[in-house]
Amino acid sequence: MKRESGKAMGSKRTVTAEDLYSLRWISDPAVCPVSHSIAYVCQSVGEDKEDYQSHIRLLSIDGEEDRPFTNGGPMAPEGQDTAPAWSPDGTRLAFLRKSDQGKQIWIIPRAGGEARQVTRLPRGVAAFSWSPDGTHLLFTAKVAADQELDELTPEEEKKRWASRVRVVTRSKPKADGAGLWDHRRSHLFVIDLETEQARQITDGDYDVHEPVWSPDNRQIAFIAKIAKEPSADVDLQLMNDLFLIDRDGGEPRRLTDMAWSISQASFSPDGKLIAFFGHDRAYEGATQTALYTISAEGGAAVCVTEGFDALLSNAAISDMRSHLRTPPPLFSTDGRSIYSLVSMAGSVQVYRFPLNGGGEPQALTEGAREIYQFAVTKDERYLLLASTDPVLPGDLYRVDLHTGEEVRLTAINDAFLEHIEWSSPEVFEFTASDGVTVHSWMMRPAGFEAGKRYPAILEIHGGPHAMYSHSFFHEFQLLAAQGYAVLYTNPRGSFGYGQTFVNGCRGDYGGRDYQDLMEAVDYAADNFDFIDKERLGITGGSYGGFMTNWAVGHTDRFQAAVTQRSISNWLSFYGVSDIGYSFTEGEIMGNPWEDTEKLWRHSPLAYVTQIRTPLLILHGEQDLRCPIEQAEQLYVALKRSGHETELVRFTGASHDLSRSGNPGLRVERLNRIVQWFERHISQE
Repeated sequence: MKRESGKAMGSKRTVTAEDLYSLRWISDPAVCPVSHSIAYVCQSVGEDKEDYQSHIRLLSIDGEEDRPFTNGGPMAPEGQDTAPAWSPDGTRLAFLRKSDQGKQIWIIPRAGGEARQVTRLPRGVAAFSWSPDGTHLLFTAKVAADQELDELTPEEEKKRWASRVRVVTRSKPKADGAGLWDHRRSHLFVIDLETEQARQITDGDYDVHEPVWSPDNRQIAFIAKIAKEPSADVDLQLMNDLFLIDRDGGEPRRLTDMAWSISQASFSPDGKLIAFFGHDRAYEGATQTALYTISAEGGAAVCVTEGFDALLSNAAISDMRSHLRTPPPLFSTDGRSIYSLVSMAGSVQVYRFPLNGGGEPQALTEGAREIYQFAVTKDERYLLLASTDPVLPGDLYRVDLHTGEEVRLTAINDAFLEHIEWSSPEVFEFTASDGVTVHSWMMRPAGFEAGKRYPAILEIHGGPHAMYSHSFFHEFQLLAAQGYAVLYTNPRGSFGYGQTFVNGCRGDYGGRDYQDLMEAVDYAADNFDFIDKERLGITGGSYGGFMTNWAVGHTDRFQAAVTQRSISNWLSFYGVSDIGYSFTEGEIMGNPWEDTEKLWRHSPLAYVTQIRTPLLILHGEQDLRCPIEQAEQLYVALKRSGHETELVRFTGASHDLSRSGNPGLRVERLNRIVQWFERHISQE
């Protein structure tokens, strides 16, 4: 008999899908250079359950004071204040505030009072940062090459496009979550905070990303794809470059030479070096990101992490957040080392990397956790962490870099969490049939009783070049509350276990990766005596949806399956996805006209007549990463073959529905998963 979600168990109750509406999420910790006060973003579901609201809070370094600092502005209580950044002298805090004209930069004094708006661009701004002297801000904003188009209001432009044919000329004309290309490019602006006059610094047929000031206030570094030849198609170019430009504009100077896939640059304190994350795409999207430095004068880049076989970034996934900015490489005050996140063995920790042969990399944090953001106080006494674990959605922590002592500073969800029974997963490893160790988790059902046998659900992560971590997953907790054991694992293709491991599925999707997953189920069924191997389910999203489709086409061991935002046909995916051609060529290692048989052989649709497992298909109608035609092909083929299936389409939802989509649709999605498994997997 099914356990009712939310049912009281002693003094606590179990998890429900609707608990999403009560959770709060912490992000973007920014430490004041003077007072050590910490500004951070607190996000929650809006009152109408159609969107999110967020405000900035101010936290003392000892955790004793934690208070609201902004209120969302004119759109409150549905306002969104994000991206706090302190002025160099610590007297002011800049942040982004959502408005009818997109996100705009506002500034509020540290002492409190009224915030003032400093940008008024018709379509808002994106990334921004303070000049070292605190007199200017740089930011990026989208501008149109067609001046007439740029002068239209957003509403006027919407009407214009609604009544016209759209002519597509770019090789990459769309992006998930953004839609079709709007003929605008993201360029760099500098605004004088005294006059509030903004000047455009860059111009051309390219997009500026992640700009940062030089310490001497004179130059700005940024990342872009700028063609060397006028006829070159930058959309087809997978590499990008690091550039420098004078703060007053001029011709950008290229520091690298299209040999890298680069992200997140930062200057050393003396301005002589620029650090960045990057790789040479030797293994395409499976290539581990490393840490490099390059002279601001140009020359060869130096790999700081040579021989360090791990990813310098956060590869962990969760259904609690999406698109949070990973901190850039952070130089120490003396310029002799760099702080960075590292994904390793299912956890994400902060490391310090010495420069110029100054010693071995040092892990500054430890434990079963995912640290998704961090900051360091100006005196380098404290490390501030935004961290999650399987039973905590996220809080801020302080680590004393002298003593190693760690203190939890916030308890943002505790008043809510303490009334709910949460399941803590057990970590285990098994040896795959080819001798490689595979890292896994087993979450026991809520109210677990020794001697009883329980149905189990296999969860498969997306990517595939990502990883499960010691992160909070609402979906997993909900399934445990329903009486299921939840098995999740990092098969071949996952980050966190070295370059050979993450490259282990390229060119052979459905091969070694599928074996790892099935062997994980075998191991769990043999070693956890509470699992009933006759009552199994499977689900996953994106690549995890591909693998769910693949699995039910190759085995009948599962009694029910739920495939989400999935891939079913590589031949069509190549041309319809926003990353179709680059992903298919890099991961499946083929294209439709030269490798037709290979792409079809690796497509789950090729095995649809072998599917016997009842399959629920969940898909967002505005998903441009794995477009809904992938779901439609699978659904029609299953119906035509007489197999049990349902297709649930989420209106307006992109690929990120499960982690940052419409809250009401997120709850609907979770309940649909629960209902499908309930219908097809008995509890007794």
